[in-house]
Amino acid sequence: MRYQVLLLFFGPLSNCLGYQVFERDCMGTKFVITIDDDDREKAQKGALAAFAEADRLNLILSDYEDSSELSRFSKSSRTGVRFKLSEDLFRVLNHGQTLYHDTNGSFDVTLGPISRLWRIARFRKTMPPAGKLAAALSRVGSHHLRLFPEERMGRLGVPDMVLDLGGIAKGYAADRMLEVLREAGMERCLLDCGGDLVIGDPPRNSEGWRISIGGRKHPDLPVLLLSNNAVATSGDLEQSVRIEGKRYSHLIDPSSGLGLTTLSQVTVIASTGMKADSLASACLVMGMQKSRSFLASSETRAYYLQEKNGKTRLTLVHSGKRK
Repeated sequence: MRYQVLLLFFGPLSNCLGYQVFERDCMGTKFVITIDDDDREKAQKGALAAFAEADRLNLILSDYEDSSELSRFSKSSRTGVRFKLSEDLFRVLNHGQTLYHDTNGSFDVTLGPISRLWRIARFRKTMPPAGKLAAALSRVGSHHLRLFPEERMGRLGVPDMVLDLGGIAKGYAADRMLEVLREAGMERCLLDCGGDLVIGDPPRNSEGWRISIGGRKHPDLPVLLLSNNAVATSGDLEQSVRIEGKRYSHLIDPSSGLGLTTLSQVTVIASTGMKADSLASACLVMGMQKSRSFLASSETRAYYLQEKNGKTRLTLVHSGKRK
């Protein structure tokens, strides 16, 4: 699954004294790094190192790059042999496996065969052929993915499986980029990685970075001051395709292989980008009612659920500390 989060914004930081802003296209989207530091040269050096880390991770986690480690692991499903995994890919897959079990399959990194069918379907505005959809579903399911922590290896149990980390890779990349910035002495920073936010220490003379949660379309959606948190939004309120009179989301239910039709949005604030990104993705598939129960018992710091039935209905639920 690939998620485009279009509803998270921060203010015009580039116009503020001492804020250094750097932009670059990474992992198929725009990454923006904002650093609160007067030393432009030092900030630029840190930002370039962080972007280099994103490029490195793209060669590991991308399902678009045919030579990426993820793509090569997918190809190993044709033989069913064990595949040696890098530390980064193992961490992401291990987290994905845990979330797969915790959400009863709502989050699934093996969704690639179906997500590729829906890319074509959305472009052509036609339903995926029933036969091809059934064949793709037979190659989906994280229970076919086995990880071996001692050897740091993995094995795919069904031929022609395709892994897709669209609901987790950007969050993980943002976490690693934050680590790089901190190592360079850039503690006061904010990363916007295609809508997934990972936030460092607050700017000078402020309690936190000003973050608009979930966009500005609903009057009850808050603006928060956040630091040392991660924020991710997943939803289909704005991105969908109408096929045969029915609106289908770009987000896919792994159990049915169909695009969601719920018209909803989830924003999660968590300790890391990987957690926020993957939880927001999973909760869209679970639905609002199950998500409320699941998130209330999880390690999330806050969450916001928005659902549209005829008119917009907003549910706001908070848990834990938000700063």
